[in-house]
Amino acid sequence: MPQDHPTDNPILNAARRELAERAKATAPLCTANDAYNGPARIVSINTSAHKGTRKSPVADGRDTVIEQFGLASDAHAGHWHRQVSFLAAESIQTAQARGLDVRKGDFGENFTTRGINLLSLPLGTQLKLGSEVLVEISQIGKVCHTRCTIYYLAGDCIFPHEGVFGVVLKGGGVHTGDDIQVVKLGDGSCSFTPAEALEEIEQARQEGTL
Repeated sequence: MPQDHPTDNPILNAARRELAERAKATAPLCTANDAYNGPARIVSINTSAHKGTRKSPVADGRDTVIEQFGLASDAHAGHWHRQVSFLAAESIQTAQARGLDVRKGDFGENFTTRGINLLSLPLGTQLKLGSEVLVEISQIGKVCHTRCTIYYLAGDCIFPHEGVFGVVLKGGGVHTGDDIQVVKLGDGSCSFTPAEALEEIEQARQEGTL
């Protein structure tokens, strides 16, 4: 007759812990909905001189945002629908918990935010940054056509899942520590975003790659 296995078996317990650690290490990076504690604000402004590189926090914590263009000193600014990008500090902490040595700007975001879950806001939502700048959310998430170093280190990269992009409706000065206010809730659409960009995002979500 088969013998009952003891419930407190050191070998089985070790195997369970190993499987749990493997599952945790390969699970998609995802920030919990309750991780965002206000007040909503900008904690870092990041730019880069070239595309395809990590961004660095601006030295004096301030920059100028140009209407229908983006941050004046950033290579990703331009006349398209992804003029500025956002990533929550809470998302960076999620990546750090996976063991990654990453900091503000390392994922390529222009604005590192805290205290606001931008992922929960529909396209077309308008955000006021500080006292002057107005940005409309134009895209949530991003399809990466090439895998970055972070992806190979962690088995995933959080920016494609949790990065948010916007179009500048009104320019002005921005400073680290500026408040972020939702001044208009969107209806899920953005006139600045090409249909093919939205279709690519939706297809990736349906395929489970985003």
